[in-house]
Amino acid sequence: MATTLQTLLEVPAGYRSETVARFLWQLDEQRQALVSATRGLTPAELCWQHTPGMNSIGMLLAHIAYAENHLAQVGLERKDSSDTKAAIGLSEEEEGLPLAPEAPPSPALDGRDLAWFDVLMQRAREYTRRVAMALTDADLGREVRRRRPDGTERVFNVGWVLYHMLEHEAGHRGQIALMRHLYQVSRAGAPQNQGR
Repeated sequence: MATTLQTLLEVPAGYRSETVARFLWQLDEQRQALVSATRGLTPAELCWQHTPGMNSIGMLLAHIAYAENHLAQVGLERKDSSDTKAAIGLSEEEEGLPLAPEAPPSPALDGRDLAWFDVLMQRAREYTRRVAMALTDADLGREVRRRRPDGTERVFNVGWVLYHMLEHEAGHRGQIALMRHLYQVSRAGAPQNQGR
């Protein structure tokens, strides 16, 4: 007997904008994929570096949470600066990106288990959801202007912030998958050249 497999984009309730609701649905789908891909990670795997100066999986998970919360505060709420430490329990310094060449992973993340990173990402998403629920369709085109440390001005709109949150997490999920593969290969040893 044939089975029907449905894959549908469902618009969550409770949002003032259906477009914003769809972005949050997509963000949640990306998060579900990330959570599934990271089950079973040990603290050793979370803090492993392929080479000095490269991100660890733990740093990437922390960065996903930090960046999402920072963007929610300065991009969606239009705050002058973010306070991610108060909102989710992690500062930019603790997150550790970007690493200097030859640097070890952020010491603030050393020994943290997967549950700790899960909570961090959950706090960030809850904050984003709370802010996003109040956004209207008119808010999506609202421009945000930010002065960078080098003096240049950055202009973006709220709709782009939601898009960037989505692409940011998806991109780092790919990095995490690669890091997990590299960790497993490093533990299995170098493959033997079988020759032909």
